[in-house]
Amino acid sequence: MKNIFKYTFVGLLAGSMVLTTSCSEERIETAPTRQMSGQGLLANGNAALVALNGIYREMYTSGWSTTGNTHQCFGITAYNLGAEVMGEDHIMGASGSGWFWYDCLYNVKSRYASSSWRSYDLWFAYYTWIANANYIIAAEETMEGTPAEVNYAIGQAYAIRAYSYFMLSQWFARTLKGHESEKCVPIYTEPTTPQTKGQPRATNAEVYAQIDSDIKKAVELLKGTEQKNPSHISYAVALGIQARIALVENDWQTAKTAAKAAIEASGCSVLPAKSFTGMNNANAANVMWGAEIIADQVGMYASFYSHMDFEADKYGSSAPKCINKELYAKMNETDQRRDWWVAGKTNAGLLQEKFKFTDVATWMGDYVFMRVEEMYLTAAEAECRLGEEAAAKEDLMAVMKQRDAKYTCDKTGTALGATSATADETGSLLEEILIQRRIELWGEDGRMYTLKRLKQGFRRTAAQGWPAAALLATRPTDDPEAFMNVLTIPQAEFDGNENMTLEADQNPEGDKK
Repeated sequence: MKNIFKYTFVGLLAGSMVLTTSCSEERIETAPTRQMSGQGLLANGNAALVALNGIYREMYTSGWSTTGNTHQCFGITAYNLGAEVMGEDHIMGASGSGWFWYDCLYNVKSRYASSSWRSYDLWFAYYTWIANANYIIAAEETMEGTPAEVNYAIGQAYAIRAYSYFMLSQWFARTLKGHESEKCVPIYTEPTTPQTKGQPRATNAEVYAQIDSDIKKAVELLKGTEQKNPSHISYAVALGIQARIALVENDWQTAKTAAKAAIEASGCSVLPAKSFTGMNNANAANVMWGAEIIADQVGMYASFYSHMDFEADKYGSSAPKCINKELYAKMNETDQRRDWWVAGKTNAGLLQEKFKFTDVATWMGDYVFMRVEEMYLTAAEAECRLGEEAAAKEDLMAVMKQRDAKYTCDKTGTALGATSATADETGSLLEEILIQRRIELWGEDGRMYTLKRLKQGFRRTAAQGWPAAALLATRPTDDPEAFMNVLTIPQAEFDGNENMTLEADQNPEGDKK
C-alpha cells in the first residue's frame, strides 16, 4: 500500500487528476477526469473555481472521506461536533446508534489501522484539501483571468491549506505553546506525483510557520475581492481563521487585530438570539462563512441536523445532545440563549434547540462555519490578555447586549483555574469572557480545541447531566498535558511513507506518553 498521502490522493496525481466533486454556485455535479501536466494546470480562473468548489463541497458531504461510519463523517460540522462531545459542556445523553459516542468516550485511538474511524477520516479529508489547494497554487502563473479573479482563487487555496494544517495540528499533536519541538504532521506544499516522496513529521513550530505564511498570503490576496458564495473563504473569513490560529499561538495582538478587521470586513452584525433560530441559514446577517445546502445535496441521516434536532425523530432523539447544567446555570434568567435548550425526557437534562432543520421532511438546513459573534469574543479575550480591559468589556458587551438586557460585567484580571470546574473558578474577566464563549458557541466551537490551547483540564459529573457511562472518572481529563485528545496517525501512512515509522512516529495509543 502506498503512503496515505499518495494513496488517497491518487486521483490528484500528475497525469490523471480527478476532481471528485465540483460545483457552481447553484448546484453540485460530478466533474470529469482531467489530464494534467505541471504546465497549464487549471489554465483559467473558472477551472480553478470549479476545483475550489469541489473542496468546499467536501466540507459538508459524507461518504467520500472514509469507507465506513459515514454518518458521523460529513466535514467541518462533524469534526467540530466530535471535538465538542470530547469536552464537558456538550453532553451526549445516550449512545444512540453509536455515532460520535466513541469520540465522547475517547475510544477511537486504538482503531488507527481501520479506514472507517476518526483518525483516517480526518487525515484523509484535510490532506485531500491540501493536495487540491497545492495544485491550484501551482497554477497561479498560468491562470487566466483578471488580477482580482486570480487573487480570489489563489487566496482561497492558501486559506484552505492554512486551515487544513491548522486543524490537523489540533487533532494529531499537543498544542503549540510549550510543545514547539514536538512532532506534528508532514508538510506538503507542491503538487504530488506518483514519485512524490513521503515527508517526515514536521515539528509544531515548523507546521505553524507554514500555517502563518499561508494565512498571511491568503489575507493579502483576498483583500479587495468579493465573496461570491457564503461557502467561499472571503477576506473576512481568512482574517477570522487568522484570529483562530493566533489564539492557539498566544499571539494576542494578531488575534485582536485580525478579529477586529474580520468584523469590519464582513459587514456582519451581532443578532439577537431570537433572530437566527435554528442556526441553519448561511445567509443570516451574522454569518461570515457557511454552506448553503440545496435539495439534492442533503446528507439525510449523515448530516449535522440529523444528529442535533431531537424533534426530528432522527439520531438527535436517540442520542440527545444536552448542555452542561452548570454552564446553563451561569446564564441570567433574562438571557435569550436559555431558549436554545429545553427540558426533555432525558436524565441528561436540557435538550438543545439551537440547531434545527429548516424542513425536517426534506432534511434541509444550511451549515454555519463562522459567525461574527465569535470574532467579538476573540477580540475580547485578546484585549483582556493584553491588559486592555475596557476594550475587552466593550467587545464582550457587543455580544451580550443582544443576549441579555440585564447583563453587566465588572470583573477584572486574567486568572484561570487548572480545570474548567466551577470549584476552580477565579472570577476573573478572562474567565467570564471564556464562559460566555462556551455558551455562545456551544455546538460550534469544538470545545476540545479550546481546552487544549488553554491547557485547562475538565471533569464530567452526574450533576452536570452526564450519563454514568460517559463520566470518564478513571481517565486523566484533568491533565492538560495528557495525550487523550491527540489522535493516532492512520496505519496507512506508515505502510508507504519511508520517512515515518510506527515505532518512532506514532502518537501514544494510551492516555499518557
